[in-house]
Amino acid sequence: MPDTTPQPEPAAPGPPEHSDLATLARDTATDVRDFTGAVRQIASGVAPEAAIPLLLLVISQLQVTGARLGAIQDVLPDERFEPDPGPESDHDALRTSLANVLEGIDDYADVVDPLTSVELGRGALSDDLAGVVASLEHGLAHYDRGRPVEAMWWWQFSYLSEWGVRASAALRVLLTILGHLRLDADEETVADAEFDALHP
Repeated sequence: MPDTTPQPEPAAPGPPEHSDLATLARDTATDVRDFTGAVRQIASGVAPEAAIPLLLLVISQLQVTGARLGAIQDVLPDERFEPDPGPESDHDALRTSLANVLEGIDDYADVVDPLTSVELGRGALSDDLAGVVASLEHGLAHYDRGRPVEAMWWWQFSYLSEWGVRASAALRVLLTILGHLRLDADEETVADAEFDALHP
């Protein structure tokens, strides 16, 4: 005789906080803390001679985080209106400190939108980096207040609308600067260095 005992309904999927999104939010928060902490340390001027390669490294690592945000489906916030993330940090001091560290190489020519116009604008690494930090820390404020979905929504939205483009622009400028520093050396100096490396 077949079992006619009512079977329980399959459990509904858990809320986003308990899904893979929570894991991704935790990983993103870790990446954000690493990046913002590194930028603030570089801005303090503790190692100005290493600022360019260090910034190249940390921005490249952040690009992986951003690519994940761009690749996943749209994150939908729990609430219709964004909750108050709390007091914002003053990023003007960070921008000024970065400008001091990058004095002489801070400004660059920027293409406003390569898809719609060839119009050139002024860019500044200090503006880009301070803006990226501000966007990331805004999302981190949500995460630290127990709102991982809101944090992920903000990080994804601001990556696509703002900080992803600014980080990419800064990365290209830093790579260009490093290329000039490494490749524009006197040929005789380069030859001597290669000889010394091959004949210690």
